[in-house]
Amino acid sequence: MRHRLGRECLYVPSCRLGLYVALRHWCRPGGRVLMSPVNDDVIFFVVLAAGLRPVQAPLRAEDGSIDLAAVPESVWHGLSAVLTTNLYGNPDPAPELRARCDQLGIPLLEDAAHAIGSTVAGQPVGTFGDASVFSLSKHTGAKTGGFLTVADPALRAGLERARDELLEPARLSAELAYGLRPYAEAGVRGLRLVGAARATLRLLGLEEREDIRMELRPGELKRAQSAAPALTDFHSWIRVDMHDYRLRPGGLRLRRTERLLTRLEGRLAGHRAGVQVLSATRWALPRPGPAQPLFRVPLLVEDRDAAIAALARRRITVGYLYDPPLDAYAGDLFTDPSPAPGPAAWFARHALPVDPLRAEAAISVLTGLGARPAEVPAAFAHRDTDRATGPQGGDSG
Repeated sequence: MRHRLGRECLYVPSCRLGLYVALRHWCRPGGRVLMSPVNDDVIFFVVLAAGLRPVQAPLRAEDGSIDLAAVPESVWHGLSAVLTTNLYGNPDPAPELRARCDQLGIPLLEDAAHAIGSTVAGQPVGTFGDASVFSLSKHTGAKTGGFLTVADPALRAGLERARDELLEPARLSAELAYGLRPYAEAGVRGLRLVGAARATLRLLGLEEREDIRMELRPGELKRAQSAAPALTDFHSWIRVDMHDYRLRPGGLRLRRTERLLTRLEGRLAGHRAGVQVLSATRWALPRPGPAQPLFRVPLLVEDRDAAIAALARRRITVGYLYDPPLDAYAGDLFTDPSPAPGPAAWFARHALPVDPLRAEAAISVLTGLGARPAEVPAAFAHRDTDRATGPQGGDSG
C-alpha cells in the first residue's frame, strides 16, 4: 500500500477503527465534520463516538458524490474537517475539497473503503487528504483489516500508539472462526441455505440489522454521547457487521489477508471490466474517462425493491444500500441536516449497487424483469450530465 499510494500506511483491524483514530487525532471534541448522508450508519456512529457533530452535505443525484456548489458558506466556516465517502468507489471531488480545506485551514479526511483502485485527476483516491482509510473487506474479500494512511510520515508513530491503545487482545476462538468462515459460507451458498442461515443468526441475536439501517435507539445514543469521545459506549452500534473491529490480528488472519492483497491487481481488472459492461446499460449514467474499478456500480432503477427481489431469486445479493439518508435516519438531534436533501434522498431510493463481477448475470435478470431506469428529476440534474440513451424511465416519487 505504501508503494501504491506513495505515503505512509498503518495497518488497522478495520476501516472504522482507522477512521476513529484519524478523527481523534485531527479533530477536537465538539467539532463539526462535513460528511455524506448516503453512507453506512456505522461511519455516522464513529463520528459521534469521536465526540464530533456530523454535518450532512448536499449530494449530486447522478452519483451520490458531494456537491460543493450546494454547500452554503455559513456551513463551510463552521467546520472542523471534511470527510469524503467515495461512494461505491466513485470519487468525491477531492482536488476541489482539498483546495477548500486548505483555504479554511481544516483537515481533509478520505474514507476510501470502496475506492482502493479509484483515481481522480490522475491521482489515487486516498492521496489528497491529511489522512485516508482503506478497507480490505471490500475489493480483496479479506473480510478483515484495513489501512490508515497519512500525508506526513512523522505522524505514523503517534498514530500507531493511539491504535495500539484501542486494540483488544487476539483471541484463538476468533482466529479459528475467521479461518473457517470462507468454508462455511461456501457450504451455505452451495446448499442454498442462505435464508435459513440468516434466520438462525437472527434467532441467536447475531443478525443485527432487520432493515437497511440499524435501530437508532435515540435514548441510549444520547446517553452514550455524554461519554464521548469514547468507543466503549458506542460499541453496540460500531461493532455491527464486524464484531472484531478492534481485535489485534493473529497470524492466520494476517497471512490470509496478505495472500489476498497480492491478488489485488487481478481483482481490480475484473472490476474494471464489469464496470465497462454495466456502464453501457440503460440503467447507468455515462461515466467520462477510463472505467474505474468501482466496488459496486450504482444503477438507477425505478422499482428497486422489485429488482432486488428478482436478483435474489438468482442468488445475487444486493448489499451496501444506504436508504434513508443519515439526516432522515438520525434527525436533527444527532446531526445537522443537509441544506438540500432532495438529491440525496432520490439517489438513495433508486441506486441499485451491482457487483461488477456479476455484471452479465445482473443484466440478464434486470432485462428479464423489464426493469425501468429511473430518470434524474430535472430539478436535481447537473448540466454536465446527460442520461444514457435508451428507453425512458420515470421518477417513482
